[in-house]
Amino acid sequence: MPRFAANLTMLFTELPMLERFAAAADAGFQGVEILFPYDIPARDLSRAAIAAGLEFVLMNTPPPNWAGGPRGFAAEPGREDRFRSDFDRALRFAEALRARHVHIMAGYAEGPDARATFTRNLAWAADRAPHVSLMIEPLNPMDQPGYFLADFDLAAEIIAQVGAPNLGLQFDSYHAQLITGDAMEVWRRHAGIVRHVQIAGVPGRHEPTGGMIDYPGFFAALDQSGYKGWVSAEYNPRALTAQGLGWLPRT
Repeated sequence: MPRFAANLTMLFTELPMLERFAAAADAGFQGVEILFPYDIPARDLSRAAIAAGLEFVLMNTPPPNWAGGPRGFAAEPGREDRFRSDFDRALRFAEALRARHVHIMAGYAEGPDARATFTRNLAWAADRAPHVSLMIEPLNPMDQPGYFLADFDLAAEIIAQVGAPNLGLQFDSYHAQLITGDAMEVWRRHAGIVRHVQIAGVPGRHEPTGGMIDYPGFFAALDQSGYKGWVSAEYNPRALTAQGLGWLPRT
């Protein structure tokens, strides 16, 4: 059975951020991720994770004006300097948190120039931080219209083109299902380059129960494929988070 992490940006939001770590540990999670952790000092987040006995699994770049603003610049031609400055700040935060993975967000762009820009920026980032696990993630166009990376096959092509050992795929089953209609098939095609998995129910992005994805079957497929990474719960609880954790396997 995979190791499960709680996305503290979306779960336990009835509590202040620094109190969510202990709540996640009490619920049975072994790790945590925060999408954009930049509003709280890294030392405070690190102390909370250590106190709760949790690994800090994932964070995103860029900081920090993501709420209502652009999400990433890596594929936007002409914004290379902004991408690089954001990446360096994210890297400092990730190192302070000992984050296992950093998700590089593509931003909103389209066409060959955007792909070329994205590829160059990823190669630069992978070379600049060879000790850090970097990932890219396709987002579905219903939730993120205009986002450059909305195709898992394209993501695999770009990862192969960059050819960096520290660059891989972030597999979100919710986005995979909405993009392709068959998250399991996407997993079968691309499991070999996946570094991190996120889950949510489809439709609605609620608890991973019922709906269009057979999650017990999906977890079994992860085991059968030899996946050793984390699985993060990244969903919007229907009520209090603790009331909807019946899906979480107990070890």
